[in-house]
Amino acid sequence: MKRICSFSSVQLFSRSFRALASPRSLNYPLQSLKRSSVRMESSNFSSGVRTDTSVKPRGALIVLEGLDRSGKSTQCAKLLSFLEGLGHPTELWRFPDRETSVGQMISAYLSNKSQLDDHTIHLLFSANRWEKRSLMEEKLKTGTTLIVDRYSYSGVAFSSAKGLNIDWCKAPEIGLLAPDSVLYLDISPERAAERGGYGDERYERVEFQKKVADFYQTLRDSSWKIINAGEAMEEVEKKIQEVALDKVKECTKGKPLSLLWSS
Repeated sequence: MKRICSFSSVQLFSRSFRALASPRSLNYPLQSLKRSSVRMESSNFSSGVRTDTSVKPRGALIVLEGLDRSGKSTQCAKLLSFLEGLGHPTELWRFPDRETSVGQMISAYLSNKSQLDDHTIHLLFSANRWEKRSLMEEKLKTGTTLIVDRYSYSGVAFSSAKGLNIDWCKAPEIGLLAPDSVLYLDISPERAAERGGYGDERYERVEFQKKVADFYQTLRDSSWKIINAGEAMEEVEKKIQEVALDKVKECTKGKPLSLLWSS
C-alpha cells in the first residue's frame, strides 16, 4: 500500500510538472503580464498619478500692440469681424479695462483727472490685467479666441519710458498668460501724431512715444510679428488676418498655454 501511494504521488507530481512546463501553460502568465503592462502604459501612470495626455483644442490669445494712434483699435475690430465671419468664437478685450473698479482709477489718471505716483499707476495697470486672468484662461480653454488691444508689453514699455527699472516693471506681470501671437503695429511717433485725436490723453507726446518705441524693441520675442502700420489700411488688415488665422488653427490642434516671462 505504501508503494502504491508513493507511486501515485510521484506520478501526480510528474503530471503536474509537465502541465506547468508545457508551452501553453507557460504562455498564459506571459500573455497576462503583457496585457497588464499595456493597460498600465495606456493609463499613463507616473508616481501613482494619472495624467491626461489627450489633445484639447482651445482658443488663441492674440495681442495687438503699438504706439498710441497706431491703429490698434480699428484693426482689432476688423479682426473680430473676420474671425467671427469664419465661424470662430471670438471676443475683443481691451486693457486697461475701464469698467472694473481698478480700471476706473486708471481711466481718471489717463484723462488727467487724478495724479498718482509712477510706481502706483504701474501696479494698477498690472492689477487690471490680473483681474481678468482667470476669466481669460477659462475663455481660451473652452474654445474662444481672444483679441486683446494692449497687454503687459504696453505696461512695461510705458512705465520704463518714465524711468522705472524694466525688470521691476516686468515682475508683476510674471504668471499672466503668454500670447500666442503679438502683432506690433509699427509706425513712427511723428506719423502717429498726424492722426485724429492725438494728444487727448496723458502719454500722447511725440518725445515720450519715441522712448516707448525703444522699450518695445527690447521686449520682442519669437511670438512677435511686426506689421507696417504706415501701409494702406487694407494691407495692414490682410497681414493681420493671415497671422491670426494661422494661430487660431494651431491652437485648435491643442497647443498648450504658457505663462508670460516664465523662466
